[in-house]
Amino acid sequence: MISLEGALARLLAAVPAPPALETVPLEAGAGRVLASPVRAPADVPAFADSAMDGYAVRSDEVVPGALLPVHQRIAAGTAPEPLQRGTAARIFTGAPLPEGADAVLMQEDCEAAGEAVRPGRTPAAGENIRPRGEDIAAGSELFAAGRRLRPQDIGLLASVGCGELVVYRPLTVAVLATGDELVPAGQAPLAPGQRYNSNGPMLAALLARLGFAVQPPVLVADCAEATRAALAEAAAGADLVLSTGGVSVGEEDHVRAQVSALGELDLWKVAVKPGKPFAFGRVGDTPFLGLPGNPTSVFVTFCLLARPFLLAAQGARVEPPVALWVRADFAVARPLSRADYRRVWLRSGNDGATRAELFPRQGSGVLSSVCAADALARVPAGQTLAAGDPVQVLLLDSLLG
Repeated sequence: MISLEGALARLLAAVPAPPALETVPLEAGAGRVLASPVRAPADVPAFADSAMDGYAVRSDEVVPGALLPVHQRIAAGTAPEPLQRGTAARIFTGAPLPEGADAVLMQEDCEAAGEAVRPGRTPAAGENIRPRGEDIAAGSELFAAGRRLRPQDIGLLASVGCGELVVYRPLTVAVLATGDELVPAGQAPLAPGQRYNSNGPMLAALLARLGFAVQPPVLVADCAEATRAALAEAAAGADLVLSTGGVSVGEEDHVRAQVSALGELDLWKVAVKPGKPFAFGRVGDTPFLGLPGNPTSVFVTFCLLARPFLLAAQGARVEPPVALWVRADFAVARPLSRADYRRVWLRSGNDGATRAELFPRQGSGVLSSVCAADALARVPAGQTLAAGDPVQVLLLDSLLG
């Protein structure tokens, strides 16, 4: 068996060239991968402004209790006049600071008195002022190439006036689910021995969440001819082919032989539980990833192996998943030959420490375990674990986005 780290290194070493570029409007950029860096054309904010509703003043002219005439009112979006000596300016949040002012007194620290204001205290220079360029300096790099854009990134790009983005075209992924026993969800009643296809819809949803264009999942019968035809058709119409089941060594596992016949296959037994059988190769010139058949194994191997490869193929920078160390609320008495990724809840104890609490059913077919869990707790191969020992957990949310 090959370690998870070894399998991932081999996958990332075989990532194809990224797809073609396209230019999209900013509002269509969420989830897309930048193909070139973006630099700020201007400072943000573009001028010093007020962080509060209050009064713009020269701090050295403020004497608590002494009246200051108010000679102008400055709202956001207006251009102020310079601040006259011995006066204050009524100012509102986000409004530009008038020339000559060096502080803003909050209105709560003042008393309005007709056309004047009575300060309650002397402010410090710079108080309640957001200086020009406080957030972003002109010319600074906002995002590097390979960034998968999040909603907050879109907001930041909008703040510097960016209206278009150069991104990679979304890769199209074909999803195949193999097995004579599988029927589409919604078809009822089930015949004896049948089960609903959960892997196809789950993978399609995982891929869509990552920004890929996903073809409708296809059910493939357990026979060589049907498997070969489905693989060939998928490879002809997609940038990547992702299948579940059929990559083991059983008599009804046809994917392995048919991928080899149409291209080449590097079949691994990855030292990970759940999800030992994992295949990588190509159908013709189209990359192929073969996941196990059990739903939880599909989910885990997708998150740990398929996801990084797919994102790298999309042109995205691949970052390690968010990993935390918490206390185990369970024990592992017998060491395993594979790294075990257990589905856990994260709970905070009375002592403030976070603990990983084991979901009670850990079978590779128990899909409810990944629905209920907050994280995957990694028990390394060859190690035991006592309750209270530190254990590394991977947050599921970081593996899905």
